[in-house]
This record gives sequence, structure tokens and C-alpha cells, in this order.
Amino acid sequence: MSEPDEFDETRDIAEVPAVEVITTVAVHLMSASAVKLGLADNPDAQTDLDEARKLITALAGLITASASEIGDQHARPLRDGLRSLQLAFREASQFPDAIGAGPGEKYTGPVN
Repeated sequence: MSEPDEFDETRDIAEVPAVEVITTVAVHLMSASAVKLGLADNPDAQTDLDEARKLITALAGLITASASEIGDQHARPLRDGLRSLQLAFREASQFPDAIGAGPGEKYTGPVN
């Protein structure tokens, strides 16, 4: 009996629908943002608002640019998650950004 090839269980990227790639990337950005916002197991060691800002802005750009392509049924929960992260960022900030100047708000509009 031969050893299974390490690539047997991977999917060929050509077979993955675009909507799945986009939503997977968005979920990874959301997870990383949450960790950097201190919403994970060890907030004191993991909180980095500068990094969170970058990740949230990238997420906002991705969601805004792809929403019409992936359809409302996929975009709506991503927008909800993004808004929650934007609000968590504002709450975690010692000196909150002005309304409309927070992470990703140049793509989403003001979040408050």
C-alpha cells in the first residue's frame, strides 16, 4: 500500500469558485483583525491597533469591490462582520478617529 500523496487532499484552485475564494480571504482578514483588536484569548499580548487598522481597511476594500460580484447573500454577512470590527476598533482606541476617518470608512462610509 502506497503512502498518500501530500497533495491528494488539496483542491485545484482552478476548481474553486471565485465567490468561495473571496469569502475565504474575507474571513481570514476578519479573524486576523479580531485578534489584532484584542478579541482573542490573550488580548494583552495580541492587541495591535495599527495592524488591525490595516487589516480592516483591506477587508473593507475587498468587500466593497466584490459585493456586486458575489451577490447580496454573500456580501451582507461580510458587511455585518466588517461593521462589527470597525465598531470594535473605535471602542478599543484610546483616541477614536473622527466619524468617517476610521479604518475602512473611506470605502464603507461613516460607521458609528
